[in-house]
Formats: sequence, C-alpha cells, structure tokens
Amino acid sequence: MCSLSFFVLLFSSSFIFMFGIYYLMFDYSVFIEWELYNLNGSMVVMTFIFDWMSLIFMSFVMYISSLVIYYSNDYMHGEKNLNRFIMIVLMFIFSMALLIISPNLISILLGWDGLGLVSYCLVIYYQNVKSYNAGMLTALSNRIGDVSILISISWMLNFGSWNYIYYYDFIIDSFEMKFITILIILASMTKSAQIPFSSWLPAAMAAPTPVSALVHSSTLVTAGVYLLIRFSPMLMLYNYCWFLLLFGCMTMFMAGLGANFEFDLKKIIALSTLSQLGLMMSILSMGYSNLAFFHLLTHALFKALLFMCAGSMIHNLKDCQDIRFMGSVVNFMPLTSICFSVSSLSLCGMPFLAGFYSKDLILEIVCLSWVNFLIFFLYFFSTGLTASYSFRLFYYSMSGDNNFYPSFSFNDNSYFISFSMIFMLLMAVFGGSFLSWLIFPIPYIIVLPWYLKFMTLFVVILGSYFGYFISNVEFSYDLFSLKFLSFVSFVGSMWFMPFLSTNYISYIPLTVGYNFSKTLDYGWGELFGGQGLYSFFVYLINFIQSLFDSNFKIYLLSFIFWMFILFVMFFI
Repeated sequence: MCSLSFFVLLFSSSFIFMFGIYYLMFDYSVFIEWELYNLNGSMVVMTFIFDWMSLIFMSFVMYISSLVIYYSNDYMHGEKNLNRFIMIVLMFIFSMALLIISPNLISILLGWDGLGLVSYCLVIYYQNVKSYNAGMLTALSNRIGDVSILISISWMLNFGSWNYIYYYDFIIDSFEMKFITILIILASMTKSAQIPFSSWLPAAMAAPTPVSALVHSSTLVTAGVYLLIRFSPMLMLYNYCWFLLLFGCMTMFMAGLGANFEFDLKKIIALSTLSQLGLMMSILSMGYSNLAFFHLLTHALFKALLFMCAGSMIHNLKDCQDIRFMGSVVNFMPLTSICFSVSSLSLCGMPFLAGFYSKDLILEIVCLSWVNFLIFFLYFFSTGLTASYSFRLFYYSMSGDNNFYPSFSFNDNSYFISFSMIFMLLMAVFGGSFLSWLIFPIPYIIVLPWYLKFMTLFVVILGSYFGYFISNVEFSYDLFSLKFLSFVSFVGSMWFMPFLSTNYISYIPLTVGYNFSKTLDYGWGELFGGQGLYSFFVYLINFIQSLFDSNFKIYLLSFIFWMFILFVMFFI
C-alpha cells in the first residue's frame, strides 16, 4: 500500500503543480460549486476554489506526503498495522487538501476539525502515558481554534453566506466582520502554536517521526498561517496587524531561545518549526502575504528533509533522541549527514539554498519597513538564535567522538529512506530559487546601506559562534552559575507554558463545568429559590460572626444602625 500511495500522490502532485503554474502565469481562478441538495428553493452548495495559491500549496503537500509515505515503508518496518498507519496519514492529507481548496467556513471547519482529530490519533499512536498526555494537550489546545471557527460560522449568518471570499469588497465598518476576523486570528494562533498556545507543538513530537516530518513541514501547523493569508485583506483593513506582529516576534524569540537549551533532537527541530511559524506570522502581519506564503513553501521543503534526517539518525541509534549520546555520526552515516547539513544551513539562510531566498528577502523587507527597534531587534536576534541552535545541533551530532555504545554498527544504506532524502535534498537546494522566479517574476531591487545588507550574514556567523560557545560552556557551583541555571530552566521550559497550559488551564474549565452541571442536576429552582436563599443567609451569618468574633456589643450596634437607616428611609 505504501508504494501505491507514493505513486498516486507523486503523480497527483506533478499534475496539480502544472495547473498551478498555468493559473499563476495567466492569473486564473476557478470556483466549483457542488449542489448537495435543494429543498423548496433552499440550496446547500459546497464551494471549492482553485487558484495558483491553493494548487501550488496542495501540490507541495502531496509531494512531501508521497516521500514521507515512501520513507515510512522502512522506518515503520516493524509495525504490524502498517496499512492502518498509512490510512490515517492519507486521512490527514485529505483533511489538509479540503482546508486548502475551501473558500467556505463550513468546509474549512471540516478540514480543520479533521486535522485536529487525525493529529490526535497520530500523536497517541505509540500508546503510552507520555503519548496520551501529549495527544490530549494537542487536541484541547486546537479545540479552542475549532470553537472560534464555530462561533465565526454563526456570526457569518449576518451576511447570508459562509463564502468569506465574496466579502472582500464590502466589509468596511462592519462590526460582525471585525468580530469574525478576531475569531479567525485566535483560531490561527492555536493551530500555528503562537504564544500562549505554543506548548502543544513540542509535545506533539510523541508521534512517529514520519508524521512529524509531515505535520511540522506542510500540513497541521501551517494551516493557521494559510488561513490568515486568505483572510489578509480583512487583517489589513481592521488594523489587527500590530497584535499579530508582536505575538509572532515573541514566539520566534521564545522558540529560538528555548531550542538552545534543549537536548531532545526532535524537540529542537519542533522549536525550530515554531520559530519559523512566528516569522511567517510576523511578516504576514506587516502586509506581505505573498512573502509569507513563499517562506511557507520553502520552509516545508527543508524542514521535511530535516525531520527525515533526524528520523534516520534515531532509527540507527536504537530510538535514542538525546543529542548528548550522539557524536561522530558523519563517519557512519555520510548521506544522512550531508542531507542534515544542507537542511540546517538552509534553515539558517545560507546563500543560494532554499531558505535563503525567502528568509533573506524577509529580513531585507524588515530593514526597509517602518518598524520600531523592538521588532527589528527580535527579528535579527531570533535569526542569530536559529543559527546558534543549528550549529549546536551540528556540533553535538556530527563532531567529537561517538557517545553511543561502540559495538553498534550503523546502517546508512536503507533504500527507502535514502531515496526519500535524496529527492527532498534536491528540492531543498533548488526549490527556493525556482519558487522565487515563479512567484516573483519581476525582480525588485531593495536598496539598503551596506551594513544592513550584510546584517543577515553577520548575525548568522555571530549566532554560529554563540552556538559553539554554549556547547562548550562548563558550570561551577557559584552564585552566578546557579542564577544562570535557573534562567536555563525558565527558558528551556518554554517560559513555563506547558505547566500553565496543563495545570491551570485545565483546572478552571473543569471546576466551572462541575459547578454548572451541579446546578443543572439540583435544578435552578432549588438553588435560586427558598433553599438557595436559606443557604445564602446561613453563609452570611457565619461570615458576620467570624468577622466580628461573635461580639454581642457590635451586633447590637449594627442592629441599631440598620434600624436607624430604615427609620430615616420610611419617614423621608
């Protein structure tokens, strides 16, 4: 079934991509309306949109999915129910495709909820306590976004249709559309894991690595960015951009800082994904939706390759994910090391790789735009942190001595894994330049002073040195080092967001829900009638007695005071 799914998805990807190029060249858009049923003149119609953006994005999703499924043929070799795993992944791809081609909030909700449900099934796939907890955190965090879309669907009834794409021209000064835009921003922040909903994304690493390569490159986490790209005219019109810009930059900064103190290989790459999502959100909020989409596509290419390389290393190290147990992998797994290095350099924005064409353009646009010093600092400092954790990861895994047990023999000759990585490597090298010529056919010249032109390269080199420095730092137990270790515990735990997202956030709704259900069970007449008044006055009397320590003089004085007030009110 793996081979059949691979060929079908690869052929579909090539076919759809050719249509996407054709639609982009001639600026075509096709709307297909499918009438589900007609009852007394009231029609229920399913609408799909096929333009260059939806077709190119869907072709990329299918291309990466085909290689991930082919990769799974060897990575999940010991799985007894491999066909079941492939079917779940295909359901995931179908949900993402439905979300991509939907200009209608109802069909968007079907794809959106499908992504959330199938991602829960994939996160808990290994069926242990850690996976169950991670799956529940993922599902409940994404459920907030589902509820936001449900509320926006009900508010969309004010316009007579759920096809939001028809309302771009006459939405000025509409309170309903302002409220819907706020709800869509909230939904996108939950699905793309922006602060304060960031804790579920590293927890979702409990899923199998092929799933991580698919989820964290082009499907689940990019759904929120893609939805906001579609809603970008409303985002610009109502001036909600400053809010999204601040939260996107803070997410980028937080994830980059946390990845420098993490030792789990997959969690480092997950935090890298979170950092790039913050970059997409922030540049989108500045009004450059095509640039955000461009970075979304290039990021999908090199991030899928990065996860494939991480999966190959974990597979050969007997499921060990701690980078401290790695070392000298380049001597045993040369092909994986080459792909890993190329994808990491592309992530850093090394010139003429896929990530360079989008990331360097974004930073030059930031230099050219009217942003304050805080946003400017967060952009460039986060870029330096990206280079820092990439170089740190390279230092721990590739250099030095092998820290795994020496009798183990590595295997870098797996056909399925090598084939998938080589094809993704070609896209990670050439995909950025090809997409740049395709999406931006007219070359724009960004004229900047030389120190701003070289700022990106300088920040990457400085960040690489910082990554080498923190990899070699040694701690002594003096007061400064203990304070630094407390800072590391704060930063490494994503600013305590996992703790806040589980302990406090889950406690409040459960408590409110319990009290509400108790109200329904007892009946409102009992709680708000005679029994409720009796309980209230008993509580009030006990409170007064505890307040005045049962002092009889104070009781008499207060009684005389209230009688005096009643006497005055009666006669006046």
